[in-house]
Amino acid sequence: MKRSLTDSWSLGGVRLPNRVVLAPLAGIGNWFVRLQAKRYGAGLVVSEMVSSYAIHYRNERTMRELLRIHPDEHPVSVQLFGNDPEVMASAAERVAAAGADLIDINMGCPVPKVCKTGAGAALLEDPARALALVRAAGRGSGLPVTVKLRSGQRPGELSGIDIARTLAFEGAVAGISIHPRHASQRHKGVPDYELARRLVDELPVPVMISGGLNSAEQARAAFAQTGAAGVLLARGSLGNPWLFEELLGVRESAPEISEILNELDWVMDRAVQHLGRERAGRYLRKFYPWYVERLGRDHAEALGGAKALQAALQRAPTLEEARALFHRAPRRTGALTVAR
Repeated sequence: MKRSLTDSWSLGGVRLPNRVVLAPLAGIGNWFVRLQAKRYGAGLVVSEMVSSYAIHYRNERTMRELLRIHPDEHPVSVQLFGNDPEVMASAAERVAAAGADLIDINMGCPVPKVCKTGAGAALLEDPARALALVRAAGRGSGLPVTVKLRSGQRPGELSGIDIARTLAFEGAVAGISIHPRHASQRHKGVPDYELARRLVDELPVPVMISGGLNSAEQARAAFAQTGAAGVLLARGSLGNPWLFEELLGVRESAPEISEILNELDWVMDRAVQHLGRERAGRYLRKFYPWYVERLGRDHAEALGGAKALQAALQRAPTLEEARALFHRAPRRTGALTVAR
C-alpha cells in the first residue's frame, strides 16, 4: 500500500499524525521553533542537540532553556549527544521527567568540537559505544529511542549503515533517521537516496530520511524514491514554516507579505518570552536572513536592497528597531505600517 505524507503512524508506540518531521537544528531548535513547526502541521518535532553532560551536571541554562517543552508541541523528541553511557542514562532520565515523548541520539554531527569528545559522527567508528549509549538512554528514560546518523565519516565509508543495522537488529532503537551524506561533506553534495532506499528495505524498524530536503518537490521526491517512513525538514524550513503545510496539502501558494511579517512578529515575541528582550535581540540576528529571503527582492528595495536590509538588521541595537525595519518596507500592495 502506497504511503502518503499525511498518513498517521506509530514510532516506538508514540502515535504521530503525519510523516513530516522537524529535524534537530543545532543552536536553533528550541521550544518556540518547534512550536512554530507544530502550528504549521509537523507530526513530530525534535529539539536541537543537547549535551548529556550538561543535563547530568544540571547546567542551569541547559535545564532552563534547552529542556523547556511547551504543552502544545507534543509529540516531541529531545536529541542528546555524548559518549558516556552512564551519563547518557542520567540525562535521559531528566529528559523524560521534562516531558519528552521520545529521545534521539546524535551520531551524525560532523563538528570537530563534538567529534573530538567521541560524540556525534565519531560514534560511527565505535559501534560498541554507540549501542551502549542507545541502550543506556532507553534504560534511563523508559522512552522510545531513535538515532540520527550519517552514512559514514568519509567518502566511500558505510560505517553508519553498519551501525544502523546493529542498532535495529539488536532491538535497541525504535527508528533510524539517515542523512545519506558522509560526515566530511557536511551539507554539500547530493545525498545518496538510493543508499537510504536500501536501508529502508533492509531494516525491521522505521527509517526516516534527512538531507537536501529544501523544497516540497525535493522532499516528495526523496520520500517516493526511498520509501522512508517520514521526511525530516531542516534548513528548508528556516523562515519557511509554510513548507510543512505545502507538504501536507494544506497550502498551494506562497505566503503573502503580511503573513510573513505576522509570523516574524510571532517569532520575535516568543524569543522575548524565551530569552528576555536583550538576549532575544542578539539571538534573532541569525533568524533575520531567512525572513528577508522569504520576503523577496522587491520588498527589500525600500532599504536599498536585500544586502542593505540585512546589514541594517544586524546593526539594529534593539529588537524594536529591527522590527521597524521589516515593517517600514512596502508591501507588494500598499505601504506597511510601522511595527505594532
